[in-house]
Amino acid sequence: MLIADMRCFRCFYTRAHSLLLLRSSTPVTIPISPVRFRLRRFSSSPVTSVFDLPSSNQDANSNKEDNETKIGFSDEKSRKAASNPRGWSPGEVVMNKSKKGKSKTVWVCESCGHSEGQWWGSCRTCHKVGTMKRFSQGSELSAGGGGGGSNCTGSGFSESKGLSWLPEQTTVQPHRLTDVIHGITQQQWRISLPGLFGNEVGRVLGGGLAPGSLILIGGDPGIGKSTLLLQIAAIIAEGSELAEPAPVLYISGEESVEQIGSRADRMRIQTEELYLFSSSDLQDILNKAHRLSPRALIIDSIQTVYLKDVTGSAGGLTQVKECTSTLLRFAKKSNIPVFLVGHVTKAGDIAGPRVLEHIVDVVLYLEGEESSTYRLLRSVKNRFGSTDELGVFEMANSGLEVVSNPSGIYLSQQNPDSDVLAGLAVAVVMDGSRSFLIEVQALCSPGSTVSRHVNGVQASRADMIIAVLMKQAGLRIQENGIFLNVANGMALSETAGDLAIAAAICSSFLEFPIPHGVVFIGEIGLGGEVRTVPRMEKRVSTVAKLGFNKCVVPKSVEESLKALNLKEIEIIGCKNLKELINAVFRVQ
Repeated sequence: MLIADMRCFRCFYTRAHSLLLLRSSTPVTIPISPVRFRLRRFSSSPVTSVFDLPSSNQDANSNKEDNETKIGFSDEKSRKAASNPRGWSPGEVVMNKSKKGKSKTVWVCESCGHSEGQWWGSCRTCHKVGTMKRFSQGSELSAGGGGGGSNCTGSGFSESKGLSWLPEQTTVQPHRLTDVIHGITQQQWRISLPGLFGNEVGRVLGGGLAPGSLILIGGDPGIGKSTLLLQIAAIIAEGSELAEPAPVLYISGEESVEQIGSRADRMRIQTEELYLFSSSDLQDILNKAHRLSPRALIIDSIQTVYLKDVTGSAGGLTQVKECTSTLLRFAKKSNIPVFLVGHVTKAGDIAGPRVLEHIVDVVLYLEGEESSTYRLLRSVKNRFGSTDELGVFEMANSGLEVVSNPSGIYLSQQNPDSDVLAGLAVAVVMDGSRSFLIEVQALCSPGSTVSRHVNGVQASRADMIIAVLMKQAGLRIQENGIFLNVANGMALSETAGDLAIAAAICSSFLEFPIPHGVVFIGEIGLGGEVRTVPRMEKRVSTVAKLGFNKCVVPKSVEESLKALNLKEIEIIGCKNLKELINAVFRVQ
């Protein structure tokens, strides 16, 4: 009797659950057209919005006719939703819907993208431990494309639904290289970015914006990614001498159109070809791009967009991967460059699967210290140029501005007439193709309870230089507490700063300030010898332009540097640390 009652209860529960599922309905989203941005200055007199939005007091019937003509409702439900006095329905904020079919559990490596049917302690492809993450996909997904990759059809997204308007690819035959590059120049092929700001960004991209490229920009929250892209969008929309003004579509899944317009007004952007649109539905975004046919598409950010036919919420492993693959195919087929904003993790890497950086063409990082206004645009991956380029900007009220002299931004205030500032030395380091001058500070304190403390310098490197000074140069600094610091919060990771570290320690220990205008370039070996470093000519030329009059370098490159005919600077060659002490700290 008890068993029969349990069966009846189970049957009742199953039927009730099925009825609840059948009564649920699919929400309807009203397509919204992008807003054309037209900027008007804010004044003290009452003004309306800075956008050409429809007025709220227009006739209801005319609104209904315009919406049916421009947007094109597909069914009666859309017409009812458009007449909603609130202007939106709860279904619009639903990011994803439940999928039919059985779910399948797959374990995917977040580092390389390798998938397995069961969990393993480490990835079998990249052999990293703890990178296998679990997610579920519908049974229809596995029948489409075999579990991922760069093909979106493998996750249930049909190309015929979202990208049916793209040009069809007929039978493609291999092309000869000489036929492809015949008559094509880099200036004609790339989209130029005029102005000082555009030239700085274009140099990092490899000489301009490549058509059909997919560019990913990452950075810490609040570093200025949206500001950077808004300025790039304005430059592209305004055109140049080689190209007329053309529309640019700026998509934001995090901000409203009014918020973006307020920031653009503060930055004094005055272009009529910049279109703003706030949406997270990628299929709707691509349809808007098809109607507008923009010169460039900007999406802020990739973690906020989603595909309806792909399992998972926006920002998840599958959604990020498939949305990026869809945008890649869109860029290649339409020849429209696409910019993506990517969030970063606590470790500083772009959030999402590591395969995301393998899909895109260019990966840029916008870096900067919290206490500094300077921003560095660094290229990590670039299929169309070098990764050695570095853009230097300064954050101002009107946006990012190009720094005219980036080599000396990390130098602190010099005090040439001071006799007490011992322990200061200037080093020249390279970051990509840029050379920077940084200040190394040292303090030798006798009887200090702290034996050693370093900031901005590798502890192992500092220990080695101190040991070489004691052994090879004969400095008796065993009983001194040694403190090392790099000014302005910089991190000195290049061996070219070894000579400056040794000179700063000697200056503090001997209580002998280094003369003003002296800079140090060189690596120190265990034998106390001074070794050369790459790009010596580039470093010395930068020093000469900044007004320094003496440069201490390895003895092996002294003659070649003197052949540069830099009359405004004196080249001093040193074989070892003893010659360095005799050349710099001798009494005049």
